[in-house]
Parts: sequence; structure tokens; C-alpha cells
Amino acid sequence: MIDHIGLAVTDIARSRAFYEAALAPLGIRTIEVIDPSQTESGGTAVMMGADEIFFVIADNEAIGEGTHVAFRAASRDDVDAFHAAALAAGGRDNGAPGIRKRYHPDYYAAFVHDPDGINVEAVCHLPES
Repeated sequence: MIDHIGLAVTDIARSRAFYEAALAPLGIRTIEVIDPSQTESGGTAVMMGADEIFFVIADNEAIGEGTHVAFRAASRDDVDAFHAAALAAGGRDNGAPGIRKRYHPDYYAAFVHDPDGINVEAVCHLPES
């Protein structure tokens, strides 16, 4: 299952206004805005969704490389297995498995760049068992 998708944008204010207007009829709204001190890229991230976040736009990332898809994992072991398999398949490490407390205390994720440089993530939101 897809957990969330992120896009790099060149002008966060312009893109936020566009997506808020365009997605409102679908029941999608801004849930949270993360300031540059809390993001890995040092840019602003606008987190959108209905009941939970599933779409993110962010600046201060290269268009293309800032494209991001996160797949939801059932366990932390699955995140670890994703990371190992992705590296073995030719992916480049973009963040070893571990907790990302800036998102929430149980956000356990791993990141790789695929062969085209797209950032792919596996994330488990469950506490350690």
C-alpha cells in the first residue's frame, strides 16, 4: 500500500495555493506544515490529506530527485528487508533503516534512490514490538 507521495516544487507558496484549491473539492486539505528546521532537505514541507497525510509538497529539493513515494510496511523487519533488497537490486542508499522522530516517535523508515534517482521509502508507523 502507498503510504504517501511527495513532490518537489520550485515555489512552495504558489504550489500550496494551487493544491489547496485544486484538491479541496476532493476533501483533501493541508494538515500540517513542516518548517525548514525540521525537514531533511532544509525546505518547507506542506503535508496534505483527508483524515491522514498522504500527499506532500516540498521545496529546496531538485525536481525529479525530490519526487518521493513511500510504501507502508507491516513491520520494522519489512523496512529493513526492503532496504537490503533495494540496495542489492542496484538502488543507492538515501537513509538507512531507523527512527525519524521529526515525523513522529514511531516513524521507522528507510530510503533509497532507484536507478533513475527517485526517492523510494518504506515506512512502518507501529511502535517496536
